[in-house]
Amino acid sequence: MKFEDITPEELGKGSRIALEIVDTEDDIYYHMAFHMLKEIKANNAAGKRTVFIVPVGPVGQYRRLARLINEEKINLKNVFFINMDEYLDDDGKPISKEHPLSFAAFMDREFYLRVDPELVMPEENRIIPSPDNVKDIPDIIEQLGGVDVAYGGIGINGHIAFNEPPEPGETISNEEFKNLPSRVLKLSRETRTINAVTAANGYIDYIPQWCVTVGMREILSAKKIRFYLNRTWQKGIVRKILHGEVTAKVPASFFQEHPDAKLIIASYVAEMPLGQLR
Repeated sequence: MKFEDITPEELGKGSRIALEIVDTEDDIYYHMAFHMLKEIKANNAAGKRTVFIVPVGPVGQYRRLARLINEEKINLKNVFFINMDEYLDDDGKPISKEHPLSFAAFMDREFYLRVDPELVMPEENRIIPSPDNVKDIPDIIEQLGGVDVAYGGIGINGHIAFNEPPEPGETISNEEFKNLPSRVLKLSRETRTINAVTAANGYIDYIPQWCVTVGMREILSAKKIRFYLNRTWQKGIVRKILHGEVTAKVPASFFQEHPDAKLIIASYVAEMPLGQLR
């Protein structure tokens, strides 16, 4: 069966990755916020720290999570957020917090500054990857006792964080790819193009060419993986991830080998990608 022929009813059947379909985009954000809250509350009750790898994309969950934390007076002092990635400027440095695309500034604006000061985690618990600390991230994760949950979204080419699939002519084995560490790399043309559409009204020149990312190895080592798909253009890639081969050409396909990986998608992402073209 061709990927484009997989119906919404067939989607996920027989896949090694769990699938949950929610109704709307808002449901995606609330699902993620409630899942994060549940994990934090459980670890707080057990006297354990909480360690998350977190994305900027999806984005709507953070305001909801901050509101829930404030309402329930949930203490985040023993919670650690490791951001997945950040854009770099032409000099190889993280883009300024004044830049509209800054992930660090987004996290401040949408989450950290919205949580009551007596509840929010200290700044040392907020880890943003940079060229200066990227090689330390595996050690940081080990010292924290591992990642409880890796949250994220998925790119149009199947990337997770900014772990781009091999470029044409590039040779790398699946084993080598899934063990790629946190690092600096150049963004693919596909990622810059779709990010220009979603974040810069199609102005691709505004999207940086370089980035720093948490590695495949760190994401796949998380105890749980929960990734959320809320874009209409993810209809094709979700089918490759769930039903295609495990391959570096589709980085998120490695979730098939993880013992506790789940995709949560909006109902429109489950629709057949070519349905309206026929």
